[in-house]
Amino acid sequence: MKDVSSGQSLLLRGAQVILEDEIVQADVCVADGQIAEIGTDLRGDRVVDAGGLFLAPALIDVHGDAFERQIMPRPKVMFDMETAILETDRQLAGNGIATAYHAVSFSWAPGLRSTGKSRALIEAIARLRPRLTVENRVQLRWEAFAFDAVEDILTLLQGPVVPSVAFNDHMSMSMLDPDVTLQDRAFEHSAAFRAGRLDDPRMPARFNKEAGLAGLAPEAFYDLACKVWERRPEVPARIAQVAEAARAVGAPMLSHDDTRIETRQFFRDLGSRVAEFPMTLEAAEAARAGGDRIIFGSPNATRGGSHIGSLGAADMVEAGLCDALASDYYYPAMLAAVARLDREKRASRSAIWSLVSKGPAQAMGLSDRGRIGLGQRADLVLVDWPDQGAPAVRATFVAGRIAYKGMPLVG
Repeated sequence: MKDVSSGQSLLLRGAQVILEDEIVQADVCVADGQIAEIGTDLRGDRVVDAGGLFLAPALIDVHGDAFERQIMPRPKVMFDMETAILETDRQLAGNGIATAYHAVSFSWAPGLRSTGKSRALIEAIARLRPRLTVENRVQLRWEAFAFDAVEDILTLLQGPVVPSVAFNDHMSMSMLDPDVTLQDRAFEHSAAFRAGRLDDPRMPARFNKEAGLAGLAPEAFYDLACKVWERRPEVPARIAQVAEAARAVGAPMLSHDDTRIETRQFFRDLGSRVAEFPMTLEAAEAARAGGDRIIFGSPNATRGGSHIGSLGAADMVEAGLCDALASDYYYPAMLAAVARLDREKRASRSAIWSLVSKGPAQAMGLSDRGRIGLGQRADLVLVDWPDQGAPAVRATFVAGRIAYKGMPLVG
């Protein structure tokens, strides 16, 4: 891909520029992959007429697993990793996402989310990196009962591109007493946590989805889950081991689906300063009180609420309890969420846009991107956004390079 900023400046002229605190009509000049000037009547070697469009910081996705659909578009139907990654990269660029953290699962189960598959995926991303149009990073989405994955996690933390680490415990959520809702559960590793009886006939059905992803019969998968559940007393020590390694390399750490103050405090004490998809107001407020970043899913905001009855992302935005929106399982949801939040006047347009740019950058410790400012990396998106209409990406730039072009670029 040709780097439009190499040796020549690129001028984006006359757009409505979404800055941190305001929106102004201005020119933005890009040189050497960075934002060189912001103003009026600027000059550049190549000129793009951006009149009538919005120019905004490109999106940063801190948690997305829609790539799994490229690997396994139908149950038990697998495609090769390189094809899946290249197609995912195109989807990211077309949706204005310049930096993406792929939520790659390290599970105790076989199949799509197994340690072996995840390791192969990350290795394929590394091989393809020179050919990819956007910055493809990795979130190590570790299931805390997956002890066999720990060595892989420790090795990957030493890689050239530091990943983030998300602490997941879907095992405890599945083993919860069926008479207790997910949102009402106690901290998973406290004495107050109520596990269900393994012989309760309601329990096996909770694993049907995971059994499908693993390619196992439901009965066989439940038998495996019951054996893995026996590891529970050792889980906190394994979490501490992974957290220590993540701290050593400065990897961002996220706790997933928190419900209690105690849960957030446990992970904060280990160095995790990001609450990913907190399920209760208690947990979200605990994160805010502790100075932690809070992430919700864009599909939640787009659809008007959580599909499992947890907190509504839009309400959390309005309450000041959301710093970032992630694609979760659908890349187009990030722009769609911005549009709905804007229509509903949940915050100013600049503040809403920061949920998909500056907020994610801060959560991941990426100080060089996420906003339009002098010296920032020129990760930019041109958006056609009519009043009351859905925004559409017309061009995506990554460090000044054209990653996606849905309009003629002249000059």
